[in-house]
Amino acid sequence: MLVPDITWFAKPQLVDSIHGIRHNARVSLLASLLAQEYGLDRDHTAALCAAAAVHDCRRRDDRDDPGHGRRAAAWFAGNQAAVSSMLGRQLPPDVSTQAARAISLHDIPYTAFTTEQNLAYRRAPHLIDLLKAADCLDRYRLPLARWWPDPSHLRIVISAWLHPVAFDLVVRSEQARLDGATNHGALIHARQILNPRQ
Repeated sequence: MLVPDITWFAKPQLVDSIHGIRHNARVSLLASLLAQEYGLDRDHTAALCAAAAVHDCRRRDDRDDPGHGRRAAAWFAGNQAAVSSMLGRQLPPDVSTQAARAISLHDIPYTAFTTEQNLAYRRAPHLIDLLKAADCLDRYRLPLARWWPDPSHLRIVISAWLHPVAFDLVVRSEQARLDGATNHGALIHARQILNPRQ
C-alpha cells in the first residue's frame, strides 16, 4: 500500500474527501491484491500500486471532474522522484509509461474510449484493467448501495473474496478516522484485516 502525500493533491480540501488520501491508499492496497491474483511481476505490481495511489490526486471536484485522470497522469510523469521515494524504488521507464496510461484512462468508461485511447489501452491492458477494478472495489465508501461496485463495467473478473475485504477496508479505515486516527494511522489499522498480527 502506498499512501499519497497531502502535497500530491490539486486542492487541499480534497485531501480528506471521498477521493482523498484514504481512497487512493485503499485502491493502492486493493491493486496489490489484484496484482497477486493476476500474477503481475514485481515492477508491474509496483507501477500498479503507484498508479492507484495517485489516480485521483489531481481532482478539482469530488463530483463530476472530466479529465482528472489525464491531469493525474501528467502529474505522475512529472513527479517520478517523489513517487519513487515514497514507493522505495525506481520504476523502469517503460513500466512507468504504462502506469501513466492506466492513470489517464482510469476515469473513462471502456465504451467511451476514442481510437487513440483504444490504442493506449492495447499498450497497457493489464495495468488499466486492474486499476479500474481496484478503483471499482473501493466504491463501498459511497453512501448509496446503487453506487457500490458494479463488476459489469470491468473487463476482468474480481474474485468473490475481494468484495468483503474491500468493504471491511472502507469501514475500518473510515471508522478509525472518525475515532481520531490520522489518515495514515486509519489505513494501517484497516490493513490489519489482511494480517491481524501487524
